Amino acid sequence: MKLVFAGTPEVAVPALDALIASGRHEVAAVVTRPDAPAGRGRRLVASPVAERAEEAGIEVLKPARPRDEDFLARLWEIAPDCCPVVAYGALLPKAALDIPARGWVNLHFSLLPAWRGAAPVQHAVMSGDEVTGASTFLIEEGLDSGPVYGVLTEEVRPTDTSGDLLTRLAFAGSGLLAATMDGIEDGTLHAVPQPAEGVTLAPKITVEDAQVQWSAPALRVDRLIRACTPAPGAWTLFRGERLKLVQATPAVDRSELAPGELSVGKNNVFVGTGSHAVELLWVQPQGKKPMRAADWARGVRIAAGELVGS
Repeated sequence: MKLVFAGTPEVAVPALDALIASGRHEVAAVVTRPDAPAGRGRRLVASPVAERAEEAGIEVLKPARPRDEDFLARLWEIAPDCCPVVAYGALLPKAALDIPARGWVNLHFSLLPAWRGAAPVQHAVMSGDEVTGASTFLIEEGLDSGPVYGVLTEEVRPTDTSGDLLTRLAFAGSGLLAATMDGIEDGTLHAVPQPAEGVTLAPKITVEDAQVQWSAPALRVDRLIRACTPAPGAWTLFRGERLKLVQATPAVDRSELAPGELSVGKNNVFVGTGSHAVELLWVQPQGKKPMRAADWARGVRIAAGELVGS
């Protein structure tokens, strides 16, 4: 088939690579989000998918909005048979959905109908799911509600951050997407409607959502920190400034601390929660680079009974 691939962040690159490497289909063009400011200089930088496509000599389309007439006209000219999608980042209008004869097929990082939305991996970690996965489905106008072509499962490990889990799913899912394209092309794969039961939503995790509430149990605090790593980054307040919590672990043998209360040893920093404590391993003070929590604690000279949190 002639394909137009849509994707933007680094997590979409393995799928693009898999489709290029398959040799069975032609990746005629790539659709990605416009260049965005990045770094201290805030200069415009192309998306990881755009950079990879340019390296491969593939045409790159960067519409400000997928409903733009110039973009739709170019898509009609290319006349793709199918448009595989991974984390594109914009809502596709019906005018775009109607162009490829075999539709737009999304690789979504959950076992649909669970965790429909922008942040399925973060919500799976935050909710304590033991198993998650990836699904390929035909995009409809509803939110991740289209019929499913294929799935794979992936264990959620006890120490997984969202970044860890998403990396594994991106590489495993690239094979699933390539196999889905093959099955659609040869007619051996047919989409099956999603069940009406088991629908859960996974909206974007905001910076406000990522603030740790120390009155919560340690297990919930641990899940929040892992779910928000690397983005948007879990945080708390210390002496009126944000302290990013890069890595922590439950400390089941420490239960004497009040919620938010700090306890500093020679090489350890503990914080009380609504149950037992958590040990801070890595933190990032405002305006500084990540550092070991013990080094941070020595530098700020924490007083006995001092608290984090609002």
